[in-house]
Amino acid sequence: MRVVSHTCSNTEIVCALGARDQLIAVDSDSDHPPEVVSELVQLGRDLQLDVDAAMALKPDLVLTSLTVPGHQRIVAEFAARGVPHVVCNPQNLGDVFDDIHRIAAALAIPERGERLVAEMQAAMPLQSQRDDAPRVLVEWWPKPVIGAARRSWVHDLIERAGGRNALGAADMQTHSYAAGEPPAEDIDLIAMSWCGVKVDKYRADVVVRRDGWQDVPAVRDGRIVAISEEFLGRPGPRLVEGYRQLRAAIEAID
Repeated sequence: MRVVSHTCSNTEIVCALGARDQLIAVDSDSDHPPEVVSELVQLGRDLQLDVDAAMALKPDLVLTSLTVPGHQRIVAEFAARGVPHVVCNPQNLGDVFDDIHRIAAALAIPERGERLVAEMQAAMPLQSQRDDAPRVLVEWWPKPVIGAARRSWVHDLIERAGGRNALGAADMQTHSYAAGEPPAEDIDLIAMSWCGVKVDKYRADVVVRRDGWQDVPAVRDGRIVAISEEFLGRPGPRLVEGYRQLRAAIEAID
């Protein structure tokens, strides 16, 4: 089967399923596993994917996504071409597992999907939830501040890791804070996971200097950690590493 992947997470799922040999092209944001993607045709950034170039490769299957605003146009273009495609749009961790099953089924390897999901679930055990569980903000962007809210697989990761999502009451995918707006929520831990930024460029001082945030417990007590967006922002197998780092940061709180 000749497979085109439109997003990083789908590329990583295919490889984790042991089907990397079926990939013929990926978006240029797909950077893992490097030894695989470096050998594939690059179709451009996920929001500007060259659909004509993808179709010229005569794919049997396109794996696409609605996880980023603007992906709708790319999905619609593939749908209009009539090519078989799978669209992922997870709102929680269960949806991520379902997407892995759907991709595995589309690749005719359903048993590998079952095995991968079982391995991920075993690697992310649910920690006991204390009444005083730390409130965690996973921050997708620093200015304006955008955080993961309830309709996000990150909400589930935080809870599995033993914390509470500081934005868990917000029934949406993300919540944005206005400039200078102090958070109404008490936040015990801030995890910087800035989208599209390499983790070595994350700077805690950007959070510390933020207007109105000096009395936030996480800022006041220096509980600001960096977790690569590769491990939290990509709904695929490497969420396991994001869970591990969240759990370690939560357990480090007295």
